[in-house]
Amino acid sequence: MRTRLGATRGKALAVAALAAIIASALGGPASAVAGGDGGGGGDGGGGDHVRPADHWGVIARNTIGSPVADLRNGPYGSFGVTGPASRPPYGRGSLGIEVADDSTSLTPPSEKVDFGNEVDFYGAPVQSLRSVGFHVFQTGENVSYGGAGNMPNIRFEIDPNLTALPADNYSTMVWVPDASPVTNRWSGFLDATSTGYWFLTGNEVPACNQAARCSLDQLKAALTDGGAGATVLTAAVGKGRDHMWIGAVDGLRVNQNIYDFETDGVRTLRAG
Repeated sequence: MRTRLGATRGKALAVAALAAIIASALGGPASAVAGGDGGGGGDGGGGDHVRPADHWGVIARNTIGSPVADLRNGPYGSFGVTGPASRPPYGRGSLGIEVADDSTSLTPPSEKVDFGNEVDFYGAPVQSLRSVGFHVFQTGENVSYGGAGNMPNIRFEIDPNLTALPADNYSTMVWVPDASPVTNRWSGFLDATSTGYWFLTGNEVPACNQAARCSLDQLKAALTDGGAGATVLTAAVGKGRDHMWIGAVDGLRVNQNIYDFETDGVRTLRAG
């Protein structure tokens, strides 16, 4: 049986299903899983494979200098490390990140990179963010470069949509993790809803700027002033502009979805 425009009924249903999945990239309740996000190493991790995610890559306008954000195999190790912490928590690959601290003529002279998605999260309500975090491969050298807090970030570019600031249509929500509990191996899930802190890059909410740190719940509450409500523009993992950092991230979680970084692309897993 054929539908209009010559597409088969099966193809039409597949397209409709894909559209529904993309529209719900940030929606739906997150499944409760033991240990944080369901990661458990191995080729499949702790969730079921849902679909490939095609809209991920380096966000060019948010990149400064010549940093690296590369889908890679591993890292495995470091040497002498065995067990689940010796390999990426999902599949065989991860997102490798490399930034330098003194490589540009700008002020500050450091590099910056965001690896993210400018399509699938667009327009989603900030208030719908419930489960966020990732796994990190931190090294002792990174700690020596910038201290234990020298870590990558999660960033959501947003439209604040505040009634008090109707002309302000842009800010970035940034999560700064606590120090990784381990070095030279993969960490467990670092939960951005209960550890580290959040801030806005603008001064839309003085109580949640870089000098006045907030939890995710506090930031969401501060963005609620009776207006249309803040909406997401993009989602990304990034680093800079500050200290040199060379490491990797895997298993980025946004609500019910876990993004598994592999050499052939980003796979979306369902937490469960």
